[in-house]
Amino acid sequence: MSFSLIPDYVFRDYTAVTPDFLRSLGVRLLLADLDYTLAPKRQPEPDAALLRWVESLRGGGVTLEIVSNNRSPARVERFCRGLGIGYTGHAGKPSTRGYRAAMRKHGASAAETAMLGDKLLTDTLGAERSGVTMLMVEPKGGPAGAWNRALHAMQEPFKRACEHDRRG
Repeated sequence: MSFSLIPDYVFRDYTAVTPDFLRSLGVRLLLADLDYTLAPKRQPEPDAALLRWVESLRGGGVTLEIVSNNRSPARVERFCRGLGIGYTGHAGKPSTRGYRAAMRKHGASAAETAMLGDKLLTDTLGAERSGVTMLMVEPKGGPAGAWNRALHAMQEPFKRACEHDRRG
């Protein structure tokens, strides 16, 4: 089985992913990682910008579902409750298990689904293995700690190889 670690699209942050853009791809279900994708890991609740973005998705007919590898559901539950959305926890990314469970939950096919994330070895690889469009963003709040800084630096060549790099 062949696969690629090059995302389908790269954006500066989640706000560049609009309902119109998603509809142009035929996407009606947007799966998203939480930590460093929608908010810095240290941010306990959604901010006003994220709430506006989620409302724009909802108004545009796009369902948002968090797909998270967080071991404890407390952070994800609290965050999703604040957004008024659901989540699939213990997703095991890059396993397809969490992706497929979220798609079943919302009755969406892989062709109607995209994944929004910041990591190649979990989000991008899982999206590729699940057959969904991968939308990669820069880490929200910047990568925290030496490991995340190194990991994000190693990802840069893959992001630059993306045909649709929209970081501007």
